[in-house]
Amino acid sequence: MPSLRRIKRPWARFWMRFAGLSRMGRLATRLAEFATLPYKGRKLLAFMGENGYIASSAIVHHDNLQVGEHAFIGDDVCIYNVAGGGAFRLGARSSIHKGCIVEMGDAGVLTIGRDTHIQPNCQLSVYKGALEIGDKVQIAPRCAFYPYNHRFDAGIPIKEQPLFTKGGIRIDDDVWLGYGVVVLDGVHIGAGAVIGANSVVTTDIPENAIAVGSPAKVIKMRD
Repeated sequence: MPSLRRIKRPWARFWMRFAGLSRMGRLATRLAEFATLPYKGRKLLAFMGENGYIASSAIVHHDNLQVGEHAFIGDDVCIYNVAGGGAFRLGARSSIHKGCIVEMGDAGVLTIGRDTHIQPNCQLSVYKGALEIGDKVQIAPRCAFYPYNHRFDAGIPIKEQPLFTKGGIRIDDDVWLGYGVVVLDGVHIGAGAVIGANSVVTTDIPENAIAVGSPAKVIKMRD
């Protein structure tokens, strides 16, 4: 008698052939999920089809979402494009895990490279400027990215202040962001840099630097 695992794998592979964002595609994804473990156990589904995996519980309201080969979008991720938001490109084999929120609008464009992993409950608010994240970037839980800011001129209620940006955010390849890092507009983080937990990055960080604090300051170099 065949093992349960030998039954489950063909079942999941069959339904992932039909997975997608249509109503029937969502149903096919849900049927495939029955054959896997929850949470990161479902990453294997991303490798059962070239179109990757978008969890049946994910909320996707975006008409220009481009998901790379074998990419993974996990449970309860919310991808929400307000009027005027640009493209969202997720690279091959990259992952966005449970509870992350991607909110885009006002000409914001989001590009995530290959083999990059964004851990649970991160916030990517992509307005005004572009957010570019390179290849093989590791982003710990509860990080936040804001390539824009609010003005706070006197005499105008905060909620009525216009948005502005000093420029987009660029994070080069092989960067590691620790738990709870916040990255603000106009920042470039060089390749191989490490940002310590709960840091707030307000200025550029050079390649291979280790930076910590609020605002983040370089404390040593990896080399």
